Formats: sequence, structure tokens, C-alpha cells
Amino acid sequence: MGLKRGWHRSLKNQILLENYYFPSELEDRIRQFVNYYNHERYHESLNNLTPADVFYGRDQSVLDEREKIKCRTLAMRRQMYYDKREKFLNLMS
Repeated sequence: MGLKRGWHRSLKNQILLENYYFPSELEDRIRQFVNYYNHERYHESLNNLTPADVFYGRDQSVLDEREKIKCRTLAMRRQMYYDKREKFLNLMS
């Protein structure tokens, strides 16, 4: 599915969730959705980045930062595993 078709479907689904009694309410809701879709929602077709990240050229720095976080997390989990293992082995001996 293309990004454009997904955008229209997502917008339509959000708009149909509520009743709007004034045009300004609908306009505000559309504005909120566009901001969310472009700046907060991660898109699988964009390597789980937001369209704003890609548009403003932040894509590689975001991916690099994610990789650093992943490496730190794996190192921390590995250390926790070895600490628990050592503690368990000390209890057994």
C-alpha cells in the first residue's frame, strides 16, 4: 500500500470516530491528525521514521541514535545476565 493511500485511509478513519458540529472542530481535528501523522507516527515504509525526520534530513541521525541505544541496552542486559548467573552460582556453592 502506498504512503498516500494509507494517509487518506488513516485520516478518514480518525475523522469518522467523532461527530463535528462546527467546521472549525473538523479543521482542528484534521490539523491534529496531520501533525501526528507527520511528526509522531512512525512509518514502516520509512524505516520506522516519521515523514518529518526524512523530510528534514534527520533520518540517519535518528537511526544512528537508535543503534547506540540498542547496543547499550544489549550490553546492560548481558551484564545483568552475568551478574545474576554469578550470584546464582555463588549461592549453589
